[in-house]
Amino acid sequence: MANKAKLEALLTLINTSARDAIALYEQYGEVPAIDQMEPHPLDSAVDQVALKSAIRTLEDCTQLVQVYDYACVRVVARENVSDILLNYPKGLHVNELSKKINIEPKKLARIMRLLATRGCYSEVDMDVFANNRLSLILLEENPVKHMVMLHVEAVARGASVFYDTLKDPKIAYSYEPTIAPTMYATNKEGTEGTFFDWMAKHDGTREAYHTSMRGLNGIMGSLAVLTQFPFEKFSTVVDVGGGIGAFSLPLAKTHKNIKITIHDLPEALVQARGIWAKECPEALAENRVEFKELDFFEQVPVKGKDLYYLRNIIHDWPDHESALILSNLRKALGPNSRVLIHDYVLRQLSRKQAVVEASKLGVVSAPEPLLANFGVGNMRAYQQDMTMLFIHNAKERTLQDCLTLATAAGLKLEKVWDLAEACVLEYSAA
Repeated sequence: MANKAKLEALLTLINTSARDAIALYEQYGEVPAIDQMEPHPLDSAVDQVALKSAIRTLEDCTQLVQVYDYACVRVVARENVSDILLNYPKGLHVNELSKKINIEPKKLARIMRLLATRGCYSEVDMDVFANNRLSLILLEENPVKHMVMLHVEAVARGASVFYDTLKDPKIAYSYEPTIAPTMYATNKEGTEGTFFDWMAKHDGTREAYHTSMRGLNGIMGSLAVLTQFPFEKFSTVVDVGGGIGAFSLPLAKTHKNIKITIHDLPEALVQARGIWAKECPEALAENRVEFKELDFFEQVPVKGKDLYYLRNIIHDWPDHESALILSNLRKALGPNSRVLIHDYVLRQLSRKQAVVEASKLGVVSAPEPLLANFGVGNMRAYQQDMTMLFIHNAKERTLQDCLTLATAAGLKLEKVWDLAEACVLEYSAA
C-alpha cells in the first residue's frame, strides 16, 4: 500500500471508529467529556465489546496511550486526593490541598499538573485542580483504585529491580515465582515465598487484591462474557480461584438458572461469604451458590459440572504451575463439560499469522495499515504481560502458547470468544 493510501486509510479508520464510539455513547445519553463528574451509563454497561472495539481501533490510529508516572499516582492515591476534591467541584487551590495532606505545595503542584497534563484531574485555574472522569477511578470506593495501588506499589517495586534480575546469574533464566522481580526486591526485606504468600502476611492486602479483581470488570470489559457466552444453556458453573466473586456475583444476578461453586483458599472464602451475604443474599437463601476450599495445585475441583471458569488465573503462573492447574482441572471434567479460560491473549504482529488465527479461530485482527495486533489499541495486554512477569514470573500468552499448554493437559480448543480486549477460550476434554 502506497504511503498516501495508508494515510487515507488511517483517516477513514479514525473517522469510522470515532463515529462508532459516538453513536454507542449516544444510545445511552450524551457523549461524555473528560471534565464532567458524572459517570456515563455506558461506563457500567455489562457488554462493552462494541465500544472497546471502536476505541481499540481509534487508539491505535492516534497512537495515544495513558501511562501515568507511578510516583505521582502513588501520591494522590495514597492521600485520597480524589475523595478530597469531591467536596470542591469548582476546584481547590493547591495551597489548600497541601494543608489537607501535608505535602509541600510547590511539589504538590508539579505532581497535580503532570497528572492533569496526562488527562487525570483538570486544572481549572492557575494551581486550582478539580476531579474529572479519569480521576474518579481513584476514589476510595472504586475497585479500580485497588488495582491502581497494586501497580504503583508492588509492580513498581518489581520494575525498579527488573534489570538486576535479568543480569543476576543465579536467577536470570529462572521462572520460579518466589524470585520474580517484585519478590526479588521484597526478599531483601526478609520476606520469602510467592507474591500470594507475601499478601497473606499483610493485613488488608489480600482483601484489597480481591477487591481489585472487581475493578477488572470495568478495565477489561470482562462482564461482556455474561451476554456473549450462552450461559442460559447451562445449569452449573465452577468459578475456579473465584475469590470474592468478581465474576460469579454478576453471574448469579443475571443468570438465576445457574448453581455456582466458588473454589478458592480458605482465607479468600471467608471474605467471599461476607460479601455475598451483603450483596446477593437471595443466592445464598436459594442455595444457588456454594463455597468450597481448593488448592488447585494439589486438588481436583468438584467433578462433573457443566462449566469451569478461570478468569485471570492461568496468567498468574509460569508454565509448570499452570500445567498442574489444568491437569487437575481436566480430571474433574465430565463428557459434556466445558472449560472457559478468560485472559488476555497476546496477538501476533505478523499479519500472516494473524490472518491464520482470524480465519481458523475467529480472532479479530486489525485492518491495514494498522499493526495486525491493533498496536497501542491493545497495549494494556502487553503492559499486563510485564506486570505478570514483575509480580509472578508469569505471563500473558499468545494463542499458540495457550494451545500448547491446554493440549498437554488433555484439553481441546472448541472456540475463541473474542471480547475485543480479552478473550475467552472454550475447551472440552480431549
